[in-house]
Amino acid sequence: MSLGVSLEKKAELIDSETLSHLKSYKYSSVDKSFISNYILRHYWNFCAQLMPLWLAPNVITLIGLIFIYINILCIVIYVPDLVGPGPSWLYFSFAAGLWMYSTMDNIDGKQARRTGSSSPLGELFDHGIDSLNCTLGGLIETACMGLGPTGTGAFITMVSCLAMFFSTWETYHTHTLYLGYFNGPTEGIIIAVGLMIISGVFGPEIWQRTLGDILPVPSFLPARVGDTPLRDIFVTVVALAFFTAHLPFCVYNVYKARKSRHKPFWPTLKEWVPFVWSALSVYFWLNSRYSVVLYENHLVLFALATSFSFGRVTTKIILAHLTKQAFPYWTILMVPVYIAPLLFNWLPSVGVTLFTGKFELLYLWAYAIFSFTYFMAWARVVINAICDYLGINCFTIKTPAKVN
Repeated sequence: MSLGVSLEKKAELIDSETLSHLKSYKYSSVDKSFISNYILRHYWNFCAQLMPLWLAPNVITLIGLIFIYINILCIVIYVPDLVGPGPSWLYFSFAAGLWMYSTMDNIDGKQARRTGSSSPLGELFDHGIDSLNCTLGGLIETACMGLGPTGTGAFITMVSCLAMFFSTWETYHTHTLYLGYFNGPTEGIIIAVGLMIISGVFGPEIWQRTLGDILPVPSFLPARVGDTPLRDIFVTVVALAFFTAHLPFCVYNVYKARKSRHKPFWPTLKEWVPFVWSALSVYFWLNSRYSVVLYENHLVLFALATSFSFGRVTTKIILAHLTKQAFPYWTILMVPVYIAPLLFNWLPSVGVTLFTGKFELLYLWAYAIFSFTYFMAWARVVINAICDYLGINCFTIKTPAKVN
């Protein structure tokens, strides 16, 4: 493990020359959300003022993730089948946990400015935690809507990774984090919290009801529209939102940024290849009729494993952005995902059945342990290198607090 981390450290050139770019780095973001700018901004400012000045911003970020892990623990205890129904308070706790995560995610930067402890490490830590939450937040939504260990449940669990990857890719090229008028971190969170509250009031069974049971469907629409379950409508809206709104704007912003620097745009598309390959690998793995991940309900374990794997992908891109390095195409944590369709789809289809059943479960556990251990070891290397170079601490404030 230490050898692997050392190799990636060497590949990323985490040395003083590379880290020197951190001293000139300036965080840039654009948030066009009406709700963020005119409503939640006041709430976030109020919450930030409640934080003690000795509390490090990265600790606030970490506290937010802890709320999510508490939700995951509740899923394992009360609705391990991801269907339920669980007790009403469980779904309200999902909503509270996700809201607290969002709150912490939005006040950590304000705390950094209050205490004079802003640094590039904060961006890496903040967005790294966001990456870990992608599959976990999706898993909570899956349990909230009673989707179960199905293809639909797997899609909702994993879809946030697509949005996060392309936002990170966009930020790498534009040097600015763009959040549109309707974006995931604000409106997406509010919608998810709303779904969880609805499940708490009416039970997750409500998402199995058809649109026609809830609302009158205009006669000019096909009859099948009224017969469509609410859960299917939600999944369709999520997919359309990604492919028609999020992805095109990411591509357009990168195109504009490259054009403004007189650089070609098309070469940037090859940077998608390793990630798209891993996304397709996940699809063929989980949808294999020989796989037991969904059939025997191991989606929670799968989500935990891929959270660290995906977190490694995005934090590597963020680090390259902060240190002005070449775009990182892949990480060793992608390899288990690449191999899985071969073992649990293609080989069984040609009669090689040595890698099914219990072997796949062992493989999944090994993947989860490997991804967690590797991610943590790599994070320790990078955090220590940045802290040593900038003369800061990750979880404590080294300089006296200064109120802005």
